[in-house]
Amino acid sequence: MSLVARHLEAQGLPTLCLASAYDIVRAGRPPRAAFVDYPLGHTTGKPHDPADQDTVVRAALAAFPAFTAPGQLIDLGHRWAEDEGWRREAESDTGGDQRQPRDLTPRYQSEEDRRLAEAALAGD
Repeated sequence: MSLVARHLEAQGLPTLCLASAYDIVRAGRPPRAAFVDYPLGHTTGKPHDPADQDTVVRAALAAFPAFTAPGQLIDLGHRWAEDEGWRREAESDTGGDQRQPRDLTPRYQSEEDRRLAEAALAGD
């Protein structure tokens, strides 16, 4: 995200990265970044809560004039309610990760996707 933002800025297009992983966006050093303390994957607001989503996006856009130097990271002050338990789960090392183990087995959304991918590989 940061590399793309820098490239777009070099082409004259102002960018603003909206992020919920403070340390990651800080390390990436985009031209401008706004931070919300929300779980990963929910940077633009809470699911099924259009009012929260609207508030987050409007706050990010309204922050543009506050950026006075390259590389600034502004905390928008949005916090996910602690009682929702996401932070405890994210910081826990006791089995909260439900992802499948990574392997080299291809997975497809449909049989047609599988057929097309295999045909493309056969053509190489």
